[in-house]
Amino acid sequence: MGLKWSDASDIAIALSERHPDIDPRYIRYTDLHRWVLDIEDFDDEPERSGEKLLEAIQMAWIEEVDQD
Repeated sequence: MGLKWSDASDIAIALSERHPDIDPRYIRYTDLHRWVLDIEDFDDEPERSGEKLLEAIQMAWIEEVDQD
């Protein structure tokens, strides 16, 4: 079973591993949307995302980066 839009923490971990040089504080949601869709384990419909879900993923990614 793959990742869904609601799996913000797991998506954030995957994004931080795939894009270690990106500061998630300064990303555009269009880029974030595309990067989530590019995650190998991601298995959800592209149109199911929204600003609220993308914001949750961004916040989880920021927290992930701050922990390192």
